[in-house]
Amino acid sequence: MIHDSLSTILFFALLVGCAPKEKKGNDLPKKPNIVLFLVDDMGWQDTSVPFWNKKTPFNQRYQTPNMERLAREGMKFTQAYATPVCSPTRVSLMTGMNAARHRVTNWTLHKDALQPMEVKHKDLSFPRWNVNGLCPNLGLPYSVHADALPKLLKQAGYATVHVGKGHFGAIGTPAEDPLAIGFDVNIAGHAAGAPESYLGKENFGNSETSKDSPWPVPGLEKYHGMDIFLTEALTREAKSSLEPIVDGETPFFLYMSHYAVHTPIMGDDRYLKKYLEAGLDSTEAKYATLVEGMDKSLGDIMDYLEEKQLSENTIILFMSDNGGLSVHGRGGEPNTHNLPLASGKGSIYEGGIREPMIVKWPGVVQPGSTNDNPLIIEDFYPSILEMAGIKDFNVVQTIDGKSFVPLLINDGPDQRKTRPLFWHYPNEWGPNGPGIGAFSAVRLGDWKLIYYHLDESYELFNIVQDIGEAHNLAETETEKVNELAKVLRTFLIAADAQFPSHKSTGEPVAYP
Repeated sequence: MIHDSLSTILFFALLVGCAPKEKKGNDLPKKPNIVLFLVDDMGWQDTSVPFWNKKTPFNQRYQTPNMERLAREGMKFTQAYATPVCSPTRVSLMTGMNAARHRVTNWTLHKDALQPMEVKHKDLSFPRWNVNGLCPNLGLPYSVHADALPKLLKQAGYATVHVGKGHFGAIGTPAEDPLAIGFDVNIAGHAAGAPESYLGKENFGNSETSKDSPWPVPGLEKYHGMDIFLTEALTREAKSSLEPIVDGETPFFLYMSHYAVHTPIMGDDRYLKKYLEAGLDSTEAKYATLVEGMDKSLGDIMDYLEEKQLSENTIILFMSDNGGLSVHGRGGEPNTHNLPLASGKGSIYEGGIREPMIVKWPGVVQPGSTNDNPLIIEDFYPSILEMAGIKDFNVVQTIDGKSFVPLLINDGPDQRKTRPLFWHYPNEWGPNGPGIGAFSAVRLGDWKLIYYHLDESYELFNIVQDIGEAHNLAETETEKVNELAKVLRTFLIAADAQFPSHKSTGEPVAYP
């Protein structure tokens, strides 16, 4: 499953040697390289880059100079969305499908198994969602069959490299190995969505006592016993994996998918002292080091591209897979770590779904620009294919995403009032908190309607006027509720969305 550095270099030496050369002269220019830098559980506020109309105390807490650098060189999106938990986002990213359609609506791990908190729920019976995740082949029950993004890029001549967290398919299914969905190289990716340990001194969790655990990070044996943090080890391996490619004619797609800043919250000693001295409690100080180490990785990748004289022909996309953790496991008061956004990971409130997003595309994107159009994670699929010049492609799945390339070049209509975004989570995450539970939701214009499955109730917020979702207007703005409920219902029916059933009656939750 995992290629070590030597086999990686040999593989790409053969790939580059056998690949057809790009024509020169007046023919089409070389395809751009593409780096997708995805961070795990990073909140909208976990950065010194403000994604609002002003800086906040959290923007002043975190130190992310390389995100600042990327924002200066690219376009910052202030209303970019993902799903509230990781696997739905990652499958939407790789397929272009909304979670309601692909049905990988919760986080995956064990084959064929609902999550224990779903089985034990006292009021709802949950549907058999696609617990096995993404699958490149037909025939695997409880999975979504789709042509994944790296497969199409590979077919178009790209070298495709996966580094870090996979979490595409359950243990024992094909997509637990990123190679199965179109990556040429997989470094440290498997079925689990978190590391056992971030520390090389702890072998990233690999030990005799953990050999039956799903959480140890695979494939990084060369760093075992070393005083190195996981984020740094992955960055070094990413650069090594590119070495045999960058001097050739083959364009590359690097999916830099960090385990950081997911739990376990462990301190990176390179940065810890200054955060403790700043007065943060030990947990929040460690969390801040996870953020800064991730940012160093971004800077190292950008520096590497400049050193290899590739930066002018490389697109960099920065995104997170869900909102920042806040309901548990953090220092300080729960549900406050993404303020002014409400709640956090697992929630349909803005703190659970709004993400930091930046795109750098030299010669195309206006440096230092900002875009307020709303977009969602499934949009990355058609956008990246368009960036790569891949047109008229045929895939087995229905694509819900819309390319945001027109937004990057200021050549598209303003979507802020006209495009609906949808979320669907007929599941149980576990912790209790604001906006957490089984729900469906739609954002259209200034408004967001949330439909809770448990009691079939609504919340309505004007996000522009009330970014913290403090004022539920469902009882007073009944016409808007009815309007948005119809939009949401129409989409869910078209997507053949699953719903839980009420244990008390055996009846399925009604459509909104």
